[in-house]
Amino acid sequence: MSSITHAAGATRSDDTNRAEAGGRRILVWDIPTRLGHWLLAGSFALAWLTSESESLRNVHVASGYAFGTILAFRLLWGLIGSRHARFAAFVRAPYAALAYLKSLLAGKPQHFAGHNPAGAWAILALLVLGALSVASGWLTFNEIGGDMFEEVHEGATGAALAVVVLHLAGVAAGSIAHRENLVAAMFSGYKRGRPDEGIARRHVLAGLGLLVWVVAAVTFLMN
Repeated sequence: MSSITHAAGATRSDDTNRAEAGGRRILVWDIPTRLGHWLLAGSFALAWLTSESESLRNVHVASGYAFGTILAFRLLWGLIGSRHARFAAFVRAPYAALAYLKSLLAGKPQHFAGHNPAGAWAILALLVLGALSVASGWLTFNEIGGDMFEEVHEGATGAALAVVVLHLAGVAAGSIAHRENLVAAMFSGYKRGRPDEGIARRHVLAGLGLLVWVVAAVTFLMN
């Protein structure tokens, strides 16, 4: 009898956790995280679209510089930023990513207020490949290393693009499984979750600092 009662209690507890995770709107993404995300996406897309055009070479270089400076900010913000922006809060062991993917395929996805473990590894891959693409692109632009770094640049960019496609597929799958628009959440900053999972500040000044940093860095590097 006690085991039945315990099981029923555990079921009610699980149901309560799921209801709390899915029923309240909380602030999860601060402004620098959201702004950095979309600026990274935009600068990467612009650099890729202009990569084969000689007439738009300066646009390609400027967008690459912008991507690199935003990337540098994101790495710093991953150390000192708000709760869900910090790497320590969302980077987990590979088995956690596999467990999340299994729960997703089973139709019972684990709830994470911030990045899920699989998405976290995609983010890390994009940061590493993005840094490699920027570094090799700068070396190629300055004619250092001959064709070697040009090949590295093309390879890193192609790999990053493949990860972006996988990331987009994961966002679509997660949005369907969690019944929540994850793209809209990265615009608004709000997701569903428990009140204790939210953040208190939007960090507006840090967001402005990101914009100033990008404009100043690209202007300096292009002169």
